[in-house]
Amino acid sequence: MSSYKEIVTKAIVGKGKKTSKNSFSIQTEEIPNTVLGCWVINHRFEGVNNNNQVHINGSFDVNVWYSYEGDSKTTVSTKRFNYSEDMSVRSKESSLSNTEIIVRSLKQPTVTDVKIKDGLVELIVEKELGVELLGDSKVKVMTEETLEDWDEIEEEIDEEEIDEVNEEYIKEDNA
Repeated sequence: MSSYKEIVTKAIVGKGKKTSKNSFSIQTEEIPNTVLGCWVINHRFEGVNNNNQVHINGSFDVNVWYSYEGDSKTTVSTKRFNYSEDMSVRSKESSLSNTEIIVRSLKQPTVTDVKIKDGLVELIVEKELGVELLGDSKVKVMTEETLEDWDEIEEEIDEEEIDEVNEEYIKEDNA
């Protein structure tokens, strides 16, 4: 005889990803001659439900290493940028209200282009974010209701082994 049981578990009920390129500019303390390096660090982000869309708030720091005074001196300038993005995510659920939102950086923010224009360092940052929606799911499984008897295992005793046991193996030492 078989019956069905329901298992309640967390499962991914929706997912999506978004690649974006954004332009930013940095006003440096000195007028730059040449950009020697540019990198992004401290990327932080969080996703929240916003009218059945995922709203992502995040930030990152951009460090620009540049030369100035006729390429005779160098310094690094750092600026934090905040961003906000909305993502539509296909979901198997009609509402996102009871789901947990997990945001991952699939491609860390990277500077893809940098140039100096009118004394400002202008750069383009590309990143890719992925979103997973985690919600309750039910799984039905068929179960067998038969109880099988346990096999009884009898211990075999070999008479020859019993005869070989040294009964005086452990002696009390009364000394």
